Amino acid sequence: MFTRYSKISIVWAIALNASLVAFNNLTDYESNYWFVVHVLKMDTTFPDNQGMWRAINASSLHHLLYWAIILVEIMIAVLCWWGGARLFRAKDDALKFNQAKGIAIAGLTLGIILWFTGFITVGGEWFLMWQSDVWNGSQAAFRLIVVLGITLLYLVRPDTAQDA
Repeated sequence: MFTRYSKISIVWAIALNASLVAFNNLTDYESNYWFVVHVLKMDTTFPDNQGMWRAINASSLHHLLYWAIILVEIMIAVLCWWGGARLFRAKDDALKFNQAKGIAIAGLTLGIILWFTGFITVGGEWFLMWQSDVWNGSQAAFRLIVVLGITLLYLVRPDTAQDA
């Protein structure tokens, strides 16, 4: 049973983190909005780099992409809260617990997609965020990906009656 409680707790911890990230982005919109703007404008990358043609300078696209990020963060939070609740309801039965993992798996996977694809791949490589000393979220994204990935691996490990 401790293993199942552990899995539930970690999924809910990630739900809390995603909730706070989304909350902060909504209640202090400007702070992280400017992060997105600078990454998309590529205005703090290496001078004269050959990738500047990729820069996006349209503020409407900055807002659109930032809102897309916030909406995905909200989806991650909702899926992890919901997934954790499903796991909690099924905690007394190994078979039901294994069958209840899908929503939490979806939330964790969506988090990896957001922070790996969105931040490391698109932000880091396409918009060369790694070149910026000021507007570089690669390390923070990597930390989240590691936590999400380890949690996903732990969660998908089949639970048995002996885990009770």
